[in-house]
Amino acid sequence: MARVAFLGLGVMGSPMAGHLAKAGHEVTVYNRTTAKAQAWVEQHGGKLGKTPAEAAAGADFVMACVGNDDDLKQVCTGEGGAFEAMAAGTVFVDHTTLSARMTREMYAAADERQVCFVDAPVSGGQAGAENGQLSVMCGGDEGAFLRAEPIIGAYAKTCRRLGGSGAGQLTKMCNQIAIAGIVQGLSEALHFAEKAGLDAHGVVEAISQGSAASWQMDNRARTMLEDHYDYGFAVDLMRKDLKICLGAADEIGATVPVTAIVDQFYKDVQNMGGGRWDSSALFKRMRSLG
Repeated sequence: MARVAFLGLGVMGSPMAGHLAKAGHEVTVYNRTTAKAQAWVEQHGGKLGKTPAEAAAGADFVMACVGNDDDLKQVCTGEGGAFEAMAAGTVFVDHTTLSARMTREMYAAADERQVCFVDAPVSGGQAGAENGQLSVMCGGDEGAFLRAEPIIGAYAKTCRRLGGSGAGQLTKMCNQIAIAGIVQGLSEALHFAEKAGLDAHGVVEAISQGSAASWQMDNRARTMLEDHYDYGFAVDLMRKDLKICLGAADEIGATVPVTAIVDQFYKDVQNMGGGRWDSSALFKRMRSLG
């Protein structure tokens, strides 16, 4: 078993860290809101670090799941950051969804300290984190990935290295681009069914058995039709991710017109007061159009 630090105990990080403790690893946690970390320790055991550096001291692996580029930079290289306490040869695994540019910057900063850095964003949402069924997309040096893979396995159903530093983040962008289009397509299909006077639940049952089937249809169509939007990934976070996707597309010369349009639809949802609704709330927008 390994000594592991986990930085960031949000809706994803908290259950992920819990799986590490359940697997028998010696876990020390850090969270910007100390009360959350204290509550986690009371539930799962382990130790509490008052700073990222304190949590990371003596760890073999440091995992992070924070909010954005600035948050990751702060916990890595800010005052009391993890890198200052990590020994040469240890591995930092970042599960945050952020820009490939920041990933490469942190990879370089870690390398200066002889620390390994693996970008490892996840897909599967809160339910995947709670059930230990996340898909993990990794970038970084192969040796560091192979060392980290068994640790990540505590909460992953699949974990794959896609290339060098930043490849994990770029793959996560592919994931978000695909989701955005699928959710909008599903929303339009359900809207069409209702406007046509069909039993939308029956339509879903019929088409979910054919080539229209998707994870979104299986897991969100029913709740969308019931006007419930508190089951998954928040619209605010999806817009953050799509901003990253669109910025990267400009940098590499990729054409993603549907993604750009759906991003604006999510902006409409935010303007409806739905920033904390889950990403399937695109259907609520469709219904609002009449």
